[in-house]
Amino acid sequence: MREPEIIYQAIQELQKRQQATEATRQQEMIAEHSSDIFRKAKDPLAGNLSGDITLVEFFDYRCGYCRSMVSGLQQLIDSDQKLRFVFKELPVLGPDSIVAARAGLAAAKLDQAKYYDFHVALMQSKDLDRDIILAIAIKQGYDRDQIAAEMDQDWVKTRIAENQALAEKLGISGTPSFVIGKTLIPGAVDLTKLAQIISDERKAAN
Repeated sequence: MREPEIIYQAIQELQKRQQATEATRQQEMIAEHSSDIFRKAKDPLAGNLSGDITLVEFFDYRCGYCRSMVSGLQQLIDSDQKLRFVFKELPVLGPDSIVAARAGLAAAKLDQAKYYDFHVALMQSKDLDRDIILAIAIKQGYDRDQIAAEMDQDWVKTRIAENQALAEKLGISGTPSFVIGKTLIPGAVDLTKLAQIISDERKAAN
């Protein structure tokens, strides 16, 4: 009681140790599940599909922070011609999130070339009702019946469950969350900082 700053310092030190332990655990999990994170078949993609650096985003279409980053991420993908971008559907904000996630996965499988514009359109939509999602799909050049049927396929439901399990293993508790190399970046991140992390990862790989 005479020296409360000692307790404060001890708590700070404990927090630092816990953060370091969690960071090490996350790196181990990323290494163990790298193929599922970076190279999972049927994952939606953007950017250079053969790029030298892969950035993965776990996201939810109803997540305000995810939506706030769309424009910046578009600029990043457009400006970095060697960046490969992987989208991991992680619907955590209710039934509409799940419907939108299923539509995104279905769209990527049916026509990867049209997927990114569809993704951005969903991110910009105020309403994610199924009929509105299908209307957006039509505007992006998809066949309504095809995408509606694909959304209900078992593989789509399985993939969402797999993404949720993977996120849990990595310690991801919210969206957006990013993975690059062996690094997990939780939450919305400044795009300048994200570009620097990509640059650092590229230098380390060479």
